[in-house]
Amino acid sequence: MSSPHDTYLLDANVLIEAAKHYYAFDLAPSFWKELANNAKKARICSIDKVKAELDKKEDELKRWADSDFVEWFEPTYGTDVLEEYGKIMKWVESTNFTDNAKKDFANPKKADAWVVAYASAKGYVSATHEKYRPNIKNRIPIPNICKEFNIRCVDTFQMLRELGIQLG
Repeated sequence: MSSPHDTYLLDANVLIEAAKHYYAFDLAPSFWKELANNAKKARICSIDKVKAELDKKEDELKRWADSDFVEWFEPTYGTDVLEEYGKIMKWVESTNFTDNAKKDFANPKKADAWVVAYASAKGYVSATHEKYRPNIKNRIPIPNICKEFNIRCVDTFQMLRELGIQLG
């Protein structure tokens, strides 16, 4: 269960899926306002690697990130984050995920490993749409790593409920 001081770290898919589907900017502008409002209260943030993923496409999500959320993409270059990243990568190498899954997870252009490392280093809750899949071998889902490293992991809807956000 959340505490009043939990900070939720957003994976790129939380933002991308919301913008494409159920919380599109024209349908649910309050969702985007609530994300920014909760970021101002230090309850929600993301990381520079997620911002880099959003920057790949010139769209409304990128414009929102640049104007309303840009200061809450935290840098991942701290020693504490790098140490956690190293531990995660060492664990990944010792698993029976496929070599392609390991290579994809370690891709420096992808944010997943950094999301987990940052959440671990800072004691944040990881927010992602990925699901825990104990038997998967061809991909490394964020919740699988979170479980291994004892990091709380929730989806968008659980995060919204725990933050007391009601969209009207």
